[in-house]
Amino acid sequence: MYDYIKGKLTEKTATYIVVEAGGVGYNLAVSLYTYTKLKDKDDAKVLTYLAIKEDAHVLFGFADEDERRMFKLLISVNGVGTGTARLMLSSLPANELIEAIATGSVAALKNIKGIGEKTAQRIIIDLKDKIKKTDGVVNISLPLNNTIKEEALSALVTLGFAKPLASKTLDKLLQTNQNLTVESLIRAALNAL
Repeated sequence: MYDYIKGKLTEKTATYIVVEAGGVGYNLAVSLYTYTKLKDKDDAKVLTYLAIKEDAHVLFGFADEDERRMFKLLISVNGVGTGTARLMLSSLPANELIEAIATGSVAALKNIKGIGEKTAQRIIIDLKDKIKKTDGVVNISLPLNNTIKEEALSALVTLGFAKPLASKTLDKLLQTNQNLTVESLIRAALNAL
């Protein structure tokens, strides 16, 4: 929905910032990494991610694309929510998280408060294939249908369907047909639910 917000930073704390753009103040939840990058700036372009939950819409802000991409990967893991992903990105910069996942370092992830061994292992198992390490360079690959799935899932949750059930339905539909558009995926999911 929102890709970025560019404007004046009117408030900066370790957990959120307020960006004024077009006379509107946007409250963005941020990691400690983003806060550190933006704390000395008066104006900034902040990348965003809108998390839609049953009880709230929360806008997250990121200083760079690597952090936002890592955030999206982390929340795609079952059992890792937006709060946990933000905590992880506050504890380790995105490049260190990528390195820990690519090398399978459970110990590095367990050092993050609130991340136990099972969660660390699940993160590594789920994301290792999406993070490719070649010639010392780490590349993150996000499949296109992940974006389509996220948009469709967001729409279904907004329509009142339970997120876990909607997510499973979308996964099944995407396994049988990779060439669905967002609209056709939503229609197919509505028929299946």
